[in-house]
Amino acid sequence: MLNVNNIRVTYNEYILTLKGLSLRVEKGKIVALLGANGAGKTTVLKSISGLLKSQRGKIEEGTIEFLGQSIEGKDPAAIVRLGITQIPEGRRVLQDMTTEDNLLVGAYLRRDNRVKQDFDKVLEYFPTLAKRQKELAGYLSGGEQQMLAIGRALMAHPKLMMLDEPSLGLAPLLSRAIFEILERINREEGTTLLLVEQNANIALNLSSYGYIMENGKVVLDGPSEKLRGNRDVQESYLGLSRDQRKKSFKAVKHYKRRKRWLA
Repeated sequence: MLNVNNIRVTYNEYILTLKGLSLRVEKGKIVALLGANGAGKTTVLKSISGLLKSQRGKIEEGTIEFLGQSIEGKDPAAIVRLGITQIPEGRRVLQDMTTEDNLLVGAYLRRDNRVKQDFDKVLEYFPTLAKRQKELAGYLSGGEQQMLAIGRALMAHPKLMMLDEPSLGLAPLLSRAIFEILERINREEGTTLLLVEQNANIALNLSSYGYIMENGKVVLDGPSEKLRGNRDVQESYLGLSRDQRKKSFKAVKHYKRRKRWLA
């Protein structure tokens, strides 16, 4: 479905952020993209969704193909029409508009007659939003705003939905509830998901395949089950030492981890 082929991305013409990154997302799958802050994960999503230009970013080399069509450099609205939506970090709901209007904004580019059907489906996935659809989005809790951001993306009827840190700032129980809904959306709607997430444990449990980034490159990828069993992943992202006891991330020696990954 989605092929990112050896892209090189710069900001302001000289800040190199992605250094020949490639990844693949199969139709109907959930794929996790993991890495520390500053690894370039958000830049990957913006490259796909066409949002780089607004932040003076540019794909210098490489290609991005979606359903066999080249999309690098396309206008973001055209990319949404093709079936890709991005849920940004921090949710970015329209706080001075009602929950209902926020959802309808997600369907702004649609020209079909299924908007009402999808609106009802979103409220079925998120009953809390149904109860608060006439309230201003700014008065919703953080978890409700995250639900609204996901619901707004669903209103575009996407083939591929990309999520940037959906668990950020949420309590663990609420995060798990949201990820359970995402799994339902993938299973019931067939929506493909590309998930950027700091919580590697929950991301690898949800996904079927994962990529791990460092410094603008993919340093490790494979089936999620295999990644969960990788010693470097356990120490660096799952908080486990060799004897499976919890340990601090700060205790992991970064250079040793990279040496094993690149060996």
